[in-house]
Amino acid sequence: MSLLGAHMSIAGGLHLAFDRIREVGGEALQIFTKNQRQWHVPPLDEDLVAAFLKSWEESSGIPLAAHDTYLINLATNDAIKLEKSVSAFAGELQRTERLEIEYLIMHPGSHVGQGVEAGLERFVSNLDRALALSGTSRVTVLIETTAGQGSSLGSTFEELATILSASHFGGRLGVCFDTCHAFAAGYDIRTEASYRETFSRFDEVIGMDRLKFFHLNDSKRGLGSHVDRHEHIGKGAIGLAGFRLLLNDTRFRRHPMVLETPKGKDLKEDKENLRVLRSLLED
Repeated sequence: MSLLGAHMSIAGGLHLAFDRIREVGGEALQIFTKNQRQWHVPPLDEDLVAAFLKSWEESSGIPLAAHDTYLINLATNDAIKLEKSVSAFAGELQRTERLEIEYLIMHPGSHVGQGVEAGLERFVSNLDRALALSGTSRVTVLIETTAGQGSSLGSTFEELATILSASHFGGRLGVCFDTCHAFAAGYDIRTEASYRETFSRFDEVIGMDRLKFFHLNDSKRGLGSHVDRHEHIGKGAIGLAGFRLLLNDTRFRRHPMVLETPKGKDLKEDKENLRVLRSLLED
């Protein structure tokens, strides 16, 4: 059975994310390791790291991924923002490794008018720079599928494959499949035929072994809209059929799958979305 969970807030301390995921009955977790609206934060201290690792152990070591800050754009041609992005991503890698988290998920950035080919080249070059600068060795970077909104990169499997093959650190790279983003990019999963076609294409272009993590989000907009707007499970354009196919695909039965759907502090939306997802599981 797939490991279902959610992205959780770290308000009040990183370790509190585990209390929140337990509250909703989650089996997998995603967090930011810092305030994602700030470029720089104080280094992790020993007490914070110890509290985090203790809470993780008490949560039975559930699958966990970090997500980098949305400020980072390793494909930009703005020299000042680029250097800040490289430094910030190196810092994200260091924090993730210090916390013993296996995966760091990131968006491949935006080419901001340079064109896809030039943007991908810049992204790969600067991703490699950040990985080298970080001095890390254990974190696997997962490139997330995107909706292709504006000038964002990574909306096609071919673009993701280019990144994985061009990087000097290709062995440390994988993919996070976001259902909303992929659907908005034009990859349909709503019928058995379209689902098979989408993942057959993924396997052909990228390789199924590279797919490590899922974001489960319905889409407010239609297939191929290139608009990134998350909706609650079954309430959007993907609908329940697509999620039923994904959740019962035996290839992904041990893959972590987390919600990134809108919610309030009481987490009732996460509880309901997880209930809906589990109702789709077949024996």
